[in-house]
Amino acid sequence: MIVSMLMLILGFAILLLGADRLVKGAASLAKQLNVPQIVIGLTIVALGTSTPELIVNIVAALKGSPDLSYGNIIGSNTFNVFIILGISAMIYPLNIRKATFLKEIPFALLASIVMLIMVNDHWFDAGAANLLSRGDGFILLGLFGLFLIYAHSLSKQGSEAQPHIKTYPLAACIGFILVGLGGLVLGGNWVVKYALVIAREMGISEKIIGLTIVAAGTSLPELATSAVAAYKKHSDIAIGNIIGSNIFNLLFVMGVTSIIEPPLYSLSFNTDQYAMILSIALLFIFILIPRRHRLERWQGGMLIAVYIAYAVFLLK
Repeated sequence: MIVSMLMLILGFAILLLGADRLVKGAASLAKQLNVPQIVIGLTIVALGTSTPELIVNIVAALKGSPDLSYGNIIGSNTFNVFIILGISAMIYPLNIRKATFLKEIPFALLASIVMLIMVNDHWFDAGAANLLSRGDGFILLGLFGLFLIYAHSLSKQGSEAQPHIKTYPLAACIGFILVGLGGLVLGGNWVVKYALVIAREMGISEKIIGLTIVAAGTSLPELATSAVAAYKKHSDIAIGNIIGSNIFNLLFVMGVTSIIEPPLYSLSFNTDQYAMILSIALLFIFILIPRRHRLERWQGGMLIAVYIAYAVFLLK
């Protein structure tokens, strides 16, 4: 058990390092090719924090572990709002832009509801298999395209922060990209492999492993980004990172996963999807109640408390 846990931790470390190297190399190369910074920010940099979820999901789907795929995304999104935004708000209260409150958070809520409807095929046909089909995947990617168009429109209004991109020599860029891709493949395989080993050794389901250990591990980039942003009082980055990541996970990661290998869906995940939807709804309500477009420290503490209650329910 100890060896498996150490190998899982090592897998996460390699996965996160690979994502970091890939983003650095690709962003620097794109800058040298005169690709606009906003395009880099909306694609390469945005992909960076969700690459761990993407790789783990693809590997899990190809290995025939759909519970790990769903658990990773549903668990990551729930963890992102309840724990990461909760911690960020407790570090420093987060001021929420009007556009984030009126458009981006509702869009994240809509994406969560769409996902819930898509996988519950039995709601519309009692004899149908519950899964995220390739057709569903293309719809998710289409919605993600609309989100990118919206995000690009914000940049034209001067609302989108421009990423700071360091330039490296061409050989270094290529080296970063190759090392990053290698790290992602190796780390992703190890995470899935040893997560399944731990599940068997502990006698618990892939679903629980995906919703807890794997979800928290793949959310480490978001945690680091938002916590540091809150400490530096960059509220837009702290909350934008989480909302953007949740949308990215549901629409892009699950869209790509279902096109590669449509994952069968266990109805036991419905409770966890309700928790994911609740996290976004509570965030919206917390911001709405004081009418100050602000997430206070006590509200951050409440988000963390709700997650702890959910975790206890999950593990009992």
